[in-house]
Amino acid sequence: MQITFIIAVTAVLGIGALTLANAGSPGLPPLQTVAKVDMTRYLGRWYEIARLPNRFQKGCAGSTADYTLREDGEISVINSCRKEQDGSLEQVTGRAWIVDAASNAQLKVTFFWPFRGDYWIIELGKEYEYAVVGTPNRKYLWILSRTASMDDGLYEAILQRAGQQGFNSSAVIRENARTFKAGAP
Repeated sequence: MQITFIIAVTAVLGIGALTLANAGSPGLPPLQTVAKVDMTRYLGRWYEIARLPNRFQKGCAGSTADYTLREDGEISVINSCRKEQDGSLEQVTGRAWIVDAASNAQLKVTFFWPFRGDYWIIELGKEYEYAVVGTPNRKYLWILSRTASMDDGLYEAILQRAGQQGFNSSAVIRENARTFKAGAP
């Protein structure tokens, strides 16, 4: 019970930071998202390959995100990771909803009301084998894959494109695929 409370508080603080941080992005051009996302294909498990550092994932390794469609049409989100300190599993559950129905590429996500943050899909593999998610202020970035590893060439190309969109690609932290094999969520 105590760990659930800690996860909830961490999620609240993280999403609160996302909300405040996304209030404006002076000097940056609008963040470009993908033209269209088929949400049915997007649902399922994603492995975090890399991310920009953030407070709410500090000490997490082997992060995954599971997305399922809810009865009300919104998306259930379960984020999981293993704590680097002791390997214990941590999970937080939230919900997401589409804010741009024309593309389905711009979503909001919340893990604790009233805090919410942007979740913009800025790149997506043709077969939905990978996705890149970011926020308009360029403070948050995640590189996701359907598998626990990613080809180095593809990874480097994604980083380059993220940098062209204004993200600090040199600060991105890459997951170690061995983390998933050692006890993935």
